[in-house]
Amino acid sequence: MRLSRLHQDAPGFERLLGKSNFVEACVLERAVVVSRAVGRVTIRNAHRRVIGWGTGFMISRSLLMTNNHVLESAAVASRSQIEFNYQTGLDGKLLPPVTFELDPGAFFFTDRSLDFTVVAVRPDPTAREPLEAFGFCPLKPELGKVLIGEHLNVVQHPNGEPKQVAIRENTLTALLDDFLHYETDTAPGSSGSPVFNDQWEVVALHHSGVPARDENGNYLNLDGEPWDDRQGEQRLKWIANEGVRISRIFQRLMTVAPDHFKHELTGDTSSPVFSMPSSKPPKLDGTPTVGLTALSVGPTASGIGPSTPGVGLTVENDGSTTITLPVSLNIQVGAAGLLPTVPRSPAAPRVHPASVVAPVQPSGAGVSAPGVVAAMAEALAELERAREAPYYDSTEDVLDRDAYYEGVDLAANPEQLYEALHELLASTHHTKLRYKPAEHVYPLVDLQPNGMLRSIYSWKEFDPEHFIREDFRVELERAARLQEMMMLESSRGLEECIDLLEALLPYNCEHVVPQSWFSKKEPMRGDLHHLFACEVECNSFRGNIPYWDFPDFEEAERKDCGKRLATKFEPTNGKGEVARAVLYFLLRYPGEINATEQEYQEDRLRILVSWHKAHPVTEHERHRNRAIFRKQGNRNPLIDFPDLVDEIDFSQGLGLPP
Repeated sequence: MRLSRLHQDAPGFERLLGKSNFVEACVLERAVVVSRAVGRVTIRNAHRRVIGWGTGFMISRSLLMTNNHVLESAAVASRSQIEFNYQTGLDGKLLPPVTFELDPGAFFFTDRSLDFTVVAVRPDPTAREPLEAFGFCPLKPELGKVLIGEHLNVVQHPNGEPKQVAIRENTLTALLDDFLHYETDTAPGSSGSPVFNDQWEVVALHHSGVPARDENGNYLNLDGEPWDDRQGEQRLKWIANEGVRISRIFQRLMTVAPDHFKHELTGDTSSPVFSMPSSKPPKLDGTPTVGLTALSVGPTASGIGPSTPGVGLTVENDGSTTITLPVSLNIQVGAAGLLPTVPRSPAAPRVHPASVVAPVQPSGAGVSAPGVVAAMAEALAELERAREAPYYDSTEDVLDRDAYYEGVDLAANPEQLYEALHELLASTHHTKLRYKPAEHVYPLVDLQPNGMLRSIYSWKEFDPEHFIREDFRVELERAARLQEMMMLESSRGLEECIDLLEALLPYNCEHVVPQSWFSKKEPMRGDLHHLFACEVECNSFRGNIPYWDFPDFEEAERKDCGKRLATKFEPTNGKGEVARAVLYFLLRYPGEINATEQEYQEDRLRILVSWHKAHPVTEHERHRNRAIFRKQGNRNPLIDFPDLVDEIDFSQGLGLPP
């Protein structure tokens, strides 16, 4: 058919196919601001160890709501926290999280039958942002805020991960007296999430899944057969999710809340969503504004991770606004059959499918490769085990140390001692690990006594969980980008593509001996003795430049990372640690560091020795040495016997100039 014929036969090319999905642009603007009030609940035991996560959201200027099975008592709430801003920003990197303690002494109420808890949040004047900056989602007692078949949206922290959204095409399928049933994507850790209608009013508190049942009320498994506990929850057939109706929660709260909290819940039903200016779009110039700080362009929580194309908000010259939410969007397409509106039997048990996620729970959200999911889960599990265990056992370590060096004559001459130690380090290096810092460095080896990571040069502290998740994200992005490059860049070989991606998407880890010096070969690349946590900025700033000691390196001149000129770099911190790591490398891998100005000439070895003497071995290094000994089998003699530094001829480890 000719185009002219088609044009004559049709009044226009545009058609609505099925039900319209058009919504006003303000819906997205409201979504951005509403999501600010949603945070990750971190649940701790009596020893203040993390035992799980849930989701919670502010319902007034000082009150937080989540599930009863997330915070079941005032005692649990008193040692738990709410963490806002745990999400990715405009550049795809994690934003700085803002954490507040809960204050059950000011207000706490929980209802097991409706599965909700409301607790006061304690303001923190020292926090990066004030509590009121995150706004709140007011509770409206009116019925009829959503009808069967209408769209629902859920803002959540599935599996305790950064904030995500299941948005639209998630339909309400049943209206019960106290609960709503809906089809939407949730996961363990989503318990306590707010469920919104298309106007971004809270209509329910998400709390569980709804399993399929036969005519006798028995739960069914995935094969349609009766299910029992022995099969495990993963074999249950889930047909919907369930949320507690906000109108019912509101009625219950009004019977127990003190007058001043009743006024807080009813006297101010506005929130940043409904007070957002409508005449012009929000200004995003990098200056934080109430309710929109999550969209401000600025430094991330740690400066960790690469800069990758991400989500954003663009304000055009004409005042129009294009918004991409700074959270993951999980959009379902296609219609599903509606569940019958049948009241729940009062005697029927409610099943919570692992509703509160434990820290070691793997997640498929944002992760597609099963191997990466399993590896990240194990890394997080090792982190939790490390935080529970004693940090450093000096008695056991001394016994291990003495047994390790038993056959070495530590009184030998410098050349003989070098050879003996080299032979020992090489022969006992029985486990040669691949370079995977998220698995081998962050969870245990480089932990500080307080359970945090500390960047080797800047000494900034970071949550190891953030580094672990960020590096696994980088690993997946590298894999995806590599596939694209190999399809499009026929002029580049595989190794060249990999090198380019590693430069563009680096890990948050520093090789004290730069990889280019040994051509990225194993086992040098994965040897834990010279790997340290380090934010990308400092890692890139140093590059592959050898260490130097500037005579004019005064305190006022120091940047976060150090001072760099031409082929010289002096770190701000960590001099003793890096010196001992380089000296270990010379013992373990003779000839891999060349005697050149670009690497280490013999006179520069004196700098390393002087740093070693000026900065004594720390408990952190002893912990590292013991952890590495258990992982790969060998030890660093400069940590075990610091005084040996003058008894070893390290120049034997230098290779000849090329």
